[in-house]
Amino acid sequence: MFKPVAMSRVRLLILERDERAVLSSLGWMGLVQLNRTAPGPTPTSLRTRDRGAELARCDRLLARVLDLRRALEPRPGTDAASDPLAGTLDEAEEALDRMERTAAGLRVRRQSLLRLQSELEAAGNQVSRYRGAGLPLDRFEDYSFLHFVVGTLPAANLERLERSAGGHLALLPFPAQSDGRRALIALTTRQERLALEEALGRVGFQPERLPVEASSTVEAFCETNQRQCAETVRDLAELDREQQRLANQAVRELARIEQLVRAERRFSEAEQTGLESQATVLLAGWAPAADADTLEARVREVTSGRCAVEIAAPERRPGETVPVLLRHPWWLRPFAALVTAYGLPAYGELEPTLFVAASFIVMFGMMFGDAGHGAVLAAGGLIARIGGRTVKQRDVGLLVLLAGLSSMTFGVVYGSCFGLDSLRPYALWRDPLAGDPLGLLGGAVGIGIILISLGILLNVLNRLERGDLIGAVLDKFGLAGALFYWGGLLLVARFGALQARGWLRPACLLFLGLPLAGWVLQEPIEYLRRRRRGSPPGPGEGLGSAVIESLVSAFEAVLSYLANTISFVRLAAYAMSHAALLMAVIMLANQLGRCPIGGDCLSLVMIVLGNIGIIVLEGIIASVQALRLEYYEFFGKFYTGNGQAFAPFQLAHPAPAPAAIPAGHEKPK
Repeated sequence: MFKPVAMSRVRLLILERDERAVLSSLGWMGLVQLNRTAPGPTPTSLRTRDRGAELARCDRLLARVLDLRRALEPRPGTDAASDPLAGTLDEAEEALDRMERTAAGLRVRRQSLLRLQSELEAAGNQVSRYRGAGLPLDRFEDYSFLHFVVGTLPAANLERLERSAGGHLALLPFPAQSDGRRALIALTTRQERLALEEALGRVGFQPERLPVEASSTVEAFCETNQRQCAETVRDLAELDREQQRLANQAVRELARIEQLVRAERRFSEAEQTGLESQATVLLAGWAPAADADTLEARVREVTSGRCAVEIAAPERRPGETVPVLLRHPWWLRPFAALVTAYGLPAYGELEPTLFVAASFIVMFGMMFGDAGHGAVLAAGGLIARIGGRTVKQRDVGLLVLLAGLSSMTFGVVYGSCFGLDSLRPYALWRDPLAGDPLGLLGGAVGIGIILISLGILLNVLNRLERGDLIGAVLDKFGLAGALFYWGGLLLVARFGALQARGWLRPACLLFLGLPLAGWVLQEPIEYLRRRRRGSPPGPGEGLGSAVIESLVSAFEAVLSYLANTISFVRLAAYAMSHAALLMAVIMLANQLGRCPIGGDCLSLVMIVLGNIGIIVLEGIIASVQALRLEYYEFFGKFYTGNGQAFAPFQLAHPAPAPAAIPAGHEKPK
């Protein structure tokens, strides 16, 4: 609970022919994080492997799966469950080729039908303008003595055309269309053809070329066109049904292929971390120490004993990072999320989730102290805890529930319930705005002193765990810092008594001078230790720069202790602001209650809406401020947050057995 799970370094030397079976078992167990291993120094040593081609192939196949899903558009809710993984990438590629050909055929048919539908609709819209005239669709341009012209012109220009028409011109206009143009049939003799075209050009006439069909009229063409359009719509609907049937059939196959390809990709990534010789493979990584024996037994079982397994505890090596795995009881999971939002602890570092749980709940309740508001939060949290669909929703519900219970507790302490006066006579203490505020301020600072002191203690323990004795003693948040902080508090609290007894100067030297001297000496001592170990100084490093850095650090430490302690005054400030907002709501409600018409209703509405606004606004503010105090005033003393999460090699399903790999599909060497 107070530290990450203990890890063990794992090294597996296996035969190359057993590698896929071992990786399959490791992936199904999910207990090992595989890390890339450095190659050996000699040509005969194990060498690294490159699986870039395999990874690129898997990425291409996954992209094709995604494209097929988009093309087929399976109906939402279609069952995408798939059978356990089986097959090879070659088989997956063949299946994708087959489905892509089918999908391409459907796409071509759809495009052809849509093009035909567009052409039919365009022709129908064009010809239907001339319905009712009995216009033949033969090649009427070839009449010996007559000249026909069909087209459209602006409706406003029709009268102008009629006025300018000669005696050998006949016009047959049709009703105006929605675009403001009118269809028109113009008839004249062959001799007047040029005059007609000149007159039509002056009025903005646009000629049209109607479809030519032997022995057909406009009416017959429109009837045939409507029938063909209806047939095209039916063909498109049938094509949609055919595509949906294919999509429903393909969705399971695509899910199976996707799982297979993702598993193969994971295998390639895992293989790339290892080293190989002519016949052996070395895999290395990390596993929880408690599962190491189970892991070793499984590897020996899979390889029939053809392996060498080395399991060792972590060592402090430069550049090596041990992954971090955190395991918490269910009631601490919501607060673990608050901790990991800041960062994971380094391996071996103390894990503060339990302390965060207690302090966050107390600080939130102190700032949001109201029995009624807390009851609302607790009820909402309980509903989310019981009815949440996911673990995350249920964890958030638990966090809100506990925060609400804390608010209810402080509400009883303050005697506050929705800002009403009914609970005040039964308060365990008093309202934050009543009486001398120093008591509330003192409580807030007291919480800060406890958290800062706890942070110093955890920092000392962390440094001792790392073997940093000098840091544990002389660091600004080490034992010297504890002496300075608690000594400074003692000097402030007992200044008069110490001065009266003549102990003030010795106390100042002990509690202030000694820690300051330690802080000033820390960096020079560290510098001399590094030089004694033979470490060359870096750019700009030297004894003088170490002394200057220590002086700056000591000055910064004094300011940080003062600022960190004062920062907790915000707990009292927000408690008073919460009470002040409630008081303002009640005052407004009382004023509205004096209205002669609907005063009681207006007062009730004001109380309800005001409390809702305060719950939302102050709830967010109190949460943010509590987290701010955790992260900056508490974590800043001891918590690095630079740990790397344990990421085990995992497969979604058991991978196919090595025997299922056909000849010619062995892993490349």
